[in-house]
Amino acid sequence: MGRAAPRLYVRRMSLTPTTTSPRLDLGVALNDAGWHPAAWREEPARPAELLTGRYWADLARTADDAGLELLTIEDAFGLQTRHPFDTVDPAETRDVRGRLDAVLLANWLAPVTTRIGLIPTVSTTHTEPFHVSTAIATLDYASRGRAGIRPIAAAKPHEAAHVGRRTFPEIDRADFTGPEAQALISEWFGEAADVIEVARRLWDSWQDDAIVRDTATGRFIDRERLHYIDFEGAHFSVKGPSIVPRPPQGQPVVALLAHQRIPYELAARQGDVVFITPHDDAQLASISAEVRDAETRVERVGEPLRVWADVVVLIEETTDAAQAALAHLDELAGETFTSDALIVADTAEDVAGRLLAWHAAGVDGIRLRPARLPYDLDRIARDVVPLLEAAGVRTPRTDDPAATLRARLGLPVAVNRYEKEVA
Repeated sequence: MGRAAPRLYVRRMSLTPTTTSPRLDLGVALNDAGWHPAAWREEPARPAELLTGRYWADLARTADDAGLELLTIEDAFGLQTRHPFDTVDPAETRDVRGRLDAVLLANWLAPVTTRIGLIPTVSTTHTEPFHVSTAIATLDYASRGRAGIRPIAAAKPHEAAHVGRRTFPEIDRADFTGPEAQALISEWFGEAADVIEVARRLWDSWQDDAIVRDTATGRFIDRERLHYIDFEGAHFSVKGPSIVPRPPQGQPVVALLAHQRIPYELAARQGDVVFITPHDDAQLASISAEVRDAETRVERVGEPLRVWADVVVLIEETTDAAQAALAHLDELAGETFTSDALIVADTAEDVAGRLLAWHAAGVDGIRLRPARLPYDLDRIARDVVPLLEAAGVRTPRTDDPAATLRARLGLPVAVNRYEKEVA
């Protein structure tokens, strides 16, 4: 948490075809006009359209047509800030402020896309778990089985003030590993774990055959196939069942961004996918080992976590042009751009080489964060994806358009926990 990545990674990577390698899954993280705070000021950015459905539909269709497995949409309970745990400065007017609700936006994108998974960011701290569950279940119906959720623990004091139910102390960003900070983080992520657990139970609270629609007898549902979840936790209790029947996927995909031990354990306990943020090859190995250790500590059963690495990308025709473009954005922003994830400003060939190297090191997927939208997303679709196809780790899209997101990620069919309760 709060870790700043190197400004640039430059290293020539081989694009030798590796046709025997497993498939490398790809996703894109959509955020305002791009991940660089000054991206909205550069052509071909569309700052006047950031709050329009057309802008987001264009981005989603680009990613969908390129065959990417998923997209995520950023969100928070407070206005955007440049750095984690910053408070909003009313005098700061240089950056994009204001955004659309990620869950509602994902529902907008569902009918204008065909195959790509849609994963909105959702606060587990200020949103009732029943609402979290039903919102994502509804998205799964709207998208015909392509929904996911990226839960976040929203612990900023100014965000809590929007809801008014409780207060949060300021965290010393220089001491995230201290006992006080770790105790607070443990509490927040413990609550997040309970929210995800409730959501999962509610998704299962209707068995797949609970709706019978027997017009002759006038019996619409089989009441024996609806279940109370009777959850009692430290933060809330939820009785259930859900008001939304079981989603098409059974269990929509749960994906979490994690930076340290407690979030790794949350992902290991409740996640399907974990996004990690290594800065180099050595950190990729060490963080991957931490994730597997977390799975052991929480005694995870079933499928191992799918481990994806996040990378911020800025793509130009030459390395010099990419570095110059990044320097120009920094000048516009008035400060050097940093990120929790690695920043790669380079050619499409070298971006592809970095992805291939990390795939060879064992990651299941890469979530790309375009520095500039739509420009760098267009370059990913037009240049990077074909290079990965040529290297043999991806194939042109031929999969079943009716396939769920779980199926595309190679996750097993989600068995309902209650299915054995009725003969």
